[in-house]
Amino acid sequence: MPIKNRLAETHAEITKWRRHLHAHPELDFDVHETAAFVAEKLRAFGVDEITTGIGKTGVVAVIQGRTDTKGRVIGLRADMDALPINEATGLDYASTVPGKMHACGHDGHTSILLGAAQYLAETRNFDGTAVLIFQPAEEGGGGGREMVNDGMLDRWNIQEVYGLHNAPGLPTGQFAIRPGAIMAGADEFQIVVKGKGGHAAAPHETIDPNVTAAHIILGLQSITSRNVDPLASSVVSICALHSDVDTHNVIPQFTRMTGTVRALDPAVRDQVEARVKKIAMATAEAYDCTAEVDYQIGYPVTVNHDLHTEYAISAARAVAGDVITDMPPIMAAEDFSFMLNERPGAYIMLGNGDGAVVHHPEYQFDDDAIPAGCSWFVELVEQRMPAH
Repeated sequence: MPIKNRLAETHAEITKWRRHLHAHPELDFDVHETAAFVAEKLRAFGVDEITTGIGKTGVVAVIQGRTDTKGRVIGLRADMDALPINEATGLDYASTVPGKMHACGHDGHTSILLGAAQYLAETRNFDGTAVLIFQPAEEGGGGGREMVNDGMLDRWNIQEVYGLHNAPGLPTGQFAIRPGAIMAGADEFQIVVKGKGGHAAAPHETIDPNVTAAHIILGLQSITSRNVDPLASSVVSICALHSDVDTHNVIPQFTRMTGTVRALDPAVRDQVEARVKKIAMATAEAYDCTAEVDYQIGYPVTVNHDLHTEYAISAARAVAGDVITDMPPIMAAEDFSFMLNERPGAYIMLGNGDGAVVHHPEYQFDDDAIPAGCSWFVELVEQRMPAH
């Protein structure tokens, strides 16, 4: 693997940064220590500009190339937040914060972009401006949306933007990408079914919301199998079910279920939303209950722009040689989509080797992937803005 020599030399140093971040995870927008660590490193690298507090707690850094004859500006993005999970890896540098863990590898993403920043600030072998974006709250908080709404893209005149995510199951350092939709849009919903509670021994004197909820759950599964085009993709999952009682002999007054919808096409997304609402309310009525549906639109579909996917592939080939260019889309969601909705760019997967999947308490980021990730970011800058 033709890794940049300087990045191979700094691999151990970058790994130390990553393990420090892993031991000190923070959630959502509350990434103050992580952001301070990032800003401290960026200052030490001698970047030209550092701005904190973008999108609440995001950090943006600017590195000017040797010249700027074309005025090109490229954004490189990494996410900083962890997950509310108790770590079960047993690592020497495991999370020191109960209930918080870098179980998605954002510590790796942040460290990779820091490594690229260090290299770019040292060499400046490009003609233009590199803008480094360290984003909070990817895991549900919409930090990408908040940074965009804060005017980040216009403020720094970012013309195209790129990001990466580690991928367990792919060989370490292997790159995979596809043009078009690469990750799904994600919505969430809550359905509250109201009935009439009473004694479990006299169900005929009640209107059981649990039975109604069970029929709604089964009905919702027909959306993907019977409403959505079989050649399209959608997911409807009920993830939690609660009622207002917790005992063996009382039929509750209400039952609340929460779930998620995933789709790769906005039209399919709209279709699924309409069906969720109709099935819930019509089924409840059929069983003499009522249903209230709170449906929240979440992250957009992450769509790679065709031309910029080719740029991402070119940089990946320079680093790793062979690149998977037709990977299947992933039904997980990513708020980098907010940036790609505003600017052309691409999102790529970086192999993390065998091991636990992301969002698992035994997940481990493979530090051997760091040089490849850093080199990809650097290659993008140097290929898209070649020095003159």
